[in-house]
Amino acid sequence: MLRYTLMRLGVFAGCFVVVWGLVYSGVVPRGLGDSNLMWILLLSLVISAPISFVVLRKERDRASVTVVRRVDRMKANLEANRSQEDATADDAAASQGRTQTS
Repeated sequence: MLRYTLMRLGVFAGCFVVVWGLVYSGVVPRGLGDSNLMWILLLSLVISAPISFVVLRKERDRASVTVVRRVDRMKANLEANRSQEDATADDAAASQGRTQTS
């Protein structure tokens, strides 16, 4: 998951540098007033999203498999804890019932 995040950040940083160069060379229009940095960030984000979607497809699939495994493992642990608690509660109730009937 960290690898995918870093790769996505790298694609964004690359787009940021390219857009910044294009804006300051005059190929792409500048933002209004002091909004130039916001314009560059927004344009970089809009450009990097589809690039990441296409280029990082395999890495995203690997990351999703990792997430699914973690979720399944957590569900199994939760179920094991729940059954262990149920068994402990049943044992306590059974021993309490024997104590009251004696």
